[in-house]
Amino acid sequence: MTEGEAAPAAPPEQGSRNLLMRALAAAVLAPIAIAIAWAGGWLWTLLVMLATIGLYVEWLMVVGLAREWRATVPGVAALAIAGACLIAARLDAALVALGVGLVAVALLSPQRSNWSATGFLYAATAEVASVLLRLDAGYGFPALLFVLLVVWAADIGGYFAGRGIGGPKLWPMVSPKKTWAGAIGGFAGSMAVAGAFAAAGAGKTGPLLALGAFLSVISQLGDLFESAVKRRFGVKDSSHIIPGHGGLLDRLDGFVAAVAAAAILGFLRGGADGVGRGLMVW
Repeated sequence: MTEGEAAPAAPPEQGSRNLLMRALAAAVLAPIAIAIAWAGGWLWTLLVMLATIGLYVEWLMVVGLAREWRATVPGVAALAIAGACLIAARLDAALVALGVGLVAVALLSPQRSNWSATGFLYAATAEVASVLLRLDAGYGFPALLFVLLVVWAADIGGYFAGRGIGGPKLWPMVSPKKTWAGAIGGFAGSMAVAGAFAAAGAGKTGPLLALGAFLSVISQLGDLFESAVKRRFGVKDSSHIIPGHGGLLDRLDGFVAAVAAAAILGFLRGGADGVGRGLMVW
């Protein structure tokens, strides 16, 4: 991803076109994602299932295993079956399907089985966490919206601060273009979202600001993790499915890390049926 990165050495018109494509893609996709998140139920679970299958396939593309059906087929099948189980409100069956899928991917992958298994676990975690967070009837949508907006604000703040300010690099060995200015700008954007939720009466100011700060840092670490994987395999973008953004893996890396952390925190406080409430009520 390019969030939090210094401006690349490219012609100004190319940078302007890229920014326009990013803005147009976000203007179309963000409202759709929010509308489906608001609807919840089977529609949200279906979207999550399709997105996580896309994440897994793109991961295999990055690590050079996309054409190996013994890695692709069992992983995609397990994610699809787990999604169907989650639509049917059978979390237990979904976890069993994902467990079997993880074992199958690890054992059947002809090479780099550790990388294919890691990619499957990455996608499976995103699938379960995203569905559980939205499950709570009263707090599921506000909790999910909070995570989405915190991550998006971190991306947007990091993008403009990184390009506009530049300066010292954040972690050159992992992502040579990301800057401290971008990281701080992303953090500031997330805190603004948390403050807006508090001002709107969505919760207590202190806990919401702390939660926003925590998820902002986690989302940026998720971004760096994906950058490290791509750098390990010499890949720039996981795909080109989203104009101006790259692939699903490029776009959702921060969200996957943040939603997983949010779901764990909510589960510890509210149980499987009250993840959203556990995250938002302090």
